[in-house]
Amino acid sequence: IHHAERQKQRKPEEKTMWTEGTIQVGTSTFHYWVKHYEEPSTFGYEEGRASKISLRRNGKTVFNFDRGMDIPPEDEETETALAILLKQYN
Repeated sequence: IHHAERQKQRKPEEKTMWTEGTIQVGTSTFHYWVKHYEEPSTFGYEEGRASKISLRRNGKTVFNFDRGMDIPPEDEETETALAILLKQYN
């Protein structure tokens, strides 16, 4: 019974979207996953809308943010790919 009462008190779930795709930057092809919300939050990248961002190149993770920096951008092309994603989803 207590569990059901708690459920009612919770705020409506904020809409969350996962976007996956690829970006070509210079000679690199990045595969990306971004978890983003409709509204910015303290968990977002630079308090933006994206709470999780992962970039992989040739199967290797070259950037990862999961409510905090895990793997900073590996190089300039990774930074450019990240900037493109931030402009779109953050």
